[in-house]
Amino acid sequence: MLIGINIENNTIKINEKDISEKSFKELSLKEKDLEEFLRVNIDTVFDNETLLVIGHQVVDNQNGRSDLIAIDSDGNLVLIEIKRDKEDSSTRKEPLELQAIRYAASLAMIKTPDELVDKIYQHYIEKFESTSQSELTSNERAKRNLVSFLKSNNALNTFNKKQRIVLIASSFDEYTLSAVSWLISNKVDISCHSLEPIQIENDYFIEVTKILPPLKLEDYYTNIKSKNSKSENKSKSNTTRTTLPNMAKLFEWNILKKDDEIKIKGNDNSIAIVIDSKKVLFNNIEMKFNEWGQSIMNWSSINIYAWTVLITEDKTLDELRREKMDALENES
Repeated sequence: MLIGINIENNTIKINEKDISEKSFKELSLKEKDLEEFLRVNIDTVFDNETLLVIGHQVVDNQNGRSDLIAIDSDGNLVLIEIKRDKEDSSTRKEPLELQAIRYAASLAMIKTPDELVDKIYQHYIEKFESTSQSELTSNERAKRNLVSFLKSNNALNTFNKKQRIVLIASSFDEYTLSAVSWLISNKVDISCHSLEPIQIENDYFIEVTKILPPLKLEDYYTNIKSKNSKSENKSKSNTTRTTLPNMAKLFEWNILKKDDEIKIKGNDNSIAIVIDSKKVLFNNIEMKFNEWGQSIMNWSSINIYAWTVLITEDKTLDELRREKMDALENES
């Protein structure tokens, strides 16, 4: 629930704005509209990951069509199935989760990056990325992009060792959630994310929520400090994205400041100047942090904290924020 408020003289008062939950159907948006939004803005949902979208409406041998296919920084193929609203899923001949499992099984048959390019990625390049001014064919460009992505993420040796399934809708019926919960309990890498449209007077927003798998209670616990244990530092590297400080906090901590020079890890030609907690200046163009990282690496999404290096410290923003968190914990 969202509650509109005004803050005046340190007093909170209700703001009687008209806030209402909507469905994509009410907004006259079709499933293909949501699909295109996600294709272009995949980092909206996966802001803690580095992904490369490599497939759209891919047809399998049984004439089934998968919505989007990506590859993650571990080299896993990620099947993304999108349904507009809960009602759309209930009218389907085949349950959403079963359809996704069937598509994921076909992805498991891809053994090499070249096979992925030939069967899927080059067709995506032809459809969405203009090659008219490039000397490379769509196949050559796809191979170059994919190999660069895998090498940069040290994932050449782990290419497609497993497959992931991501289900996206504004809401899910209880049968889908029950089936997905069972699959998760049996070690299938599957998740559900809701994208729910919300109207606040004349403005529209999308609320993004990861429904399954849920965080465990232990994920919220803080550790007891141990002077002799080194294992705690190792466990901190697995902290979830939602518990980690964002760019605004890095500015508050003075880790990152206006006019700092930063670059993308491993790319000395990517130096940008920090403008504020949201934007950088690169080649005299202002852009968001994520836009800058994506433009350098030519990836669909990027975990900007893990890839941004503060030049004066020669450390990533993720390393610096974790060091600060450790220091604060040691002070307590």
